[in-house]
Amino acid sequence: MTKPFPVFDGHNDLLLRLNRGKGDPVAGFLEGNGAGQLDLPRMTAGGFVGGLFAAFVPSPEGKVSMNDQMSRARYDVPLPPIVPTADAMTTVTAMFALLLRVEAASAGRVRVCRSVADIRAAMAADAVAAVFHVEGAEAIGDDLDALHVLHAGGLRSLGPVWSRPNRFGHGVPFRFPATPDTGPGLTDAGRDLVRECNRLRVMIDLSHINEAGFWEVARLSDAPLVATHSNAHAVCGHARNLTDRQLDAIKERGGVVGLNFATCFIRPDGRVDVDTPLEQMVRHVDHLVAHLGIEGVAIGSDFDGAMIPAGIKDVAGLPNLVGALRAGGYDDDALRRLCVENWLSVLGRTWGG
Repeated sequence: MTKPFPVFDGHNDLLLRLNRGKGDPVAGFLEGNGAGQLDLPRMTAGGFVGGLFAAFVPSPEGKVSMNDQMSRARYDVPLPPIVPTADAMTTVTAMFALLLRVEAASAGRVRVCRSVADIRAAMAADAVAAVFHVEGAEAIGDDLDALHVLHAGGLRSLGPVWSRPNRFGHGVPFRFPATPDTGPGLTDAGRDLVRECNRLRVMIDLSHINEAGFWEVARLSDAPLVATHSNAHAVCGHARNLTDRQLDAIKERGGVVGLNFATCFIRPDGRVDVDTPLEQMVRHVDHLVAHLGIEGVAIGSDFDGAMIPAGIKDVAGLPNLVGALRAGGYDDDALRRLCVENWLSVLGRTWGG
């Protein structure tokens, strides 16, 4: 049987789902209980070889239920309140512990990776290469001590903000139609965070930050500019998507944008709707490639964190996206770049070593 085309994914929310799960979520993931959009058997079936596994801290009442509101022609979804630092650290620690438990119980089939060499070794062994990422830095205090502790444990990628504001800056709301120019940028603490991430070689994820914050990171950071799971604003005018000017800056800095599978960031009407043709995703890739070059575009699914097109459905459906890209004119060399090599290249240039 032919192996599916390999895909390294810039973003998923598996750890959030497992942290909320009942029973033994680790066994369910490894054995394949069909929950959510990700488990190990379906990863194998879909060609998922690794990715950035996010720790996202929901507000006490839970992540905002947005799907009904984002099915309208226009919307501006209220964001939940910020989570206290101690509570956020408890959640982040629990999610990282879950990832380590998955690794320990997997009999070598999942490996937590801290370098590109680790990722390539995992892929060569047919193991899933898992990189720990934190989405929204609420768990980190002004002193940045927690950043150092998390980095020592394996943190290699950090989004300073999710869409709600925090001590470090301001995110983009779930608003359509809208631009990402939605308010003030980084705080003094946020500027310190960017500098320290550079010093530690932690990748800074610009996916949820607003435009003012984006340009401040671009000015302060000496690393490639990266948005792990974002799309083209010119194709879908959602506040979460990147303008052409932002894309051009990412290109200039040798960065990467990972294609987000969430239908509300794909469709020209900004709606949450599983009946979204895969050809619309190819339109985003075409636009991103036009601004970033083939070397600047990758995959950033948002599996287990978003409603995605029915033509993919879950991680086992990744070959359907590969097929749509192939039908759109992307040959094997281009697909290798889009699906794996662009991530490994930018991670290597960010992390060093």
